[in-house]
Amino acid sequence: MKKIVIFGGGSGLSQLLKGIIQFPMDVTAVVSVSDNGASTGRLREEFAIPAVGDITKVLMAMSTESKGVKDLFNYRFANNSSLGNHSIKNLIMTALLEMKGDFAHSLPILCDLLDVKGKLLPLTEDNVDLIGVTKEGYEIIGEAEITESKREIVDLKYNKKVCVMPKVLEEIKKADLIIFSSGSLLTSVMPHIIVPEIQDAINNSKAKKMYICNMITQPGETDNFKVSNHLQVLEKYLGPNSIDVVIANNTAIPNNMALLAKSEGKDPVDIDYENIEKMGVKLIEEKLFKVEDGYIRHDSLKTAYLIFSYLIEGE
Repeated sequence: MKKIVIFGGGSGLSQLLKGIIQFPMDVTAVVSVSDNGASTGRLREEFAIPAVGDITKVLMAMSTESKGVKDLFNYRFANNSSLGNHSIKNLIMTALLEMKGDFAHSLPILCDLLDVKGKLLPLTEDNVDLIGVTKEGYEIIGEAEITESKREIVDLKYNKKVCVMPKVLEEIKKADLIIFSSGSLLTSVMPHIIVPEIQDAINNSKAKKMYICNMITQPGETDNFKVSNHLQVLEKYLGPNSIDVVIANNTAIPNNMALLAKSEGKDPVDIDYENIEKMGVKLIEEKLFKVEDGYIRHDSLKTAYLIFSYLIEGE
């Protein structure tokens, strides 16, 4: 069975994994742990632990348990309660970290409980904060603050040296395909590839490298970005000619959804064919979007099929 390692965090990675686990692929999801917003941020502050929110969100996407069990784990307490806005899954993950001391000993228990298909690894066991550097040289500390600032970020770093989980590096070595997930480029994908150990492991890997391109820009992060601009950001850290293939949406988003996105300062990401070709990146294009709960999301099954087809064809 072909092995893929996919980097990301939060909603973008979770959406893709819903489809990926339906195909016969050996998948390892590597998740960033620097989120400091909402429930996760409060748990980090109170218990001095790495972020659990993206980890548990990805766990639910990889779970093959019943809808009833998933609904229970996803249940979130009301804001006005003493457990205000905490979800069951975040509280259980926090409890396990308190009991077992780290993700390495905690995650297997939750994976077993939720009948998770594939492997799930945090980037690090460290309690770290992401720092965004603006073009003016200001430093914005915290993933949530970077997103909320909507300012142009020209560089990212951590507040301290990151010790990558050894298992992550082992999985990269064994991979047939390394994927950078759709989702926030700055706060979901980049937190992985700004780490020198990860850069070295990816660049030394014989696996093909694939990017699942976002379909909508993000204010302050990717304003006016086309597909090639996303690739250039990745290659700024990974080096030139490091991305082999990109999967991108080639179909216009319905007017009502486009207008809704536009009202939030977002625009569709266009395919700039000439620039992609100049970069030497193979383009796989298809209608990828679907409207889910009023949001534009990747069609998880179709995207997973394209990944699987590429992997099997061995191009």
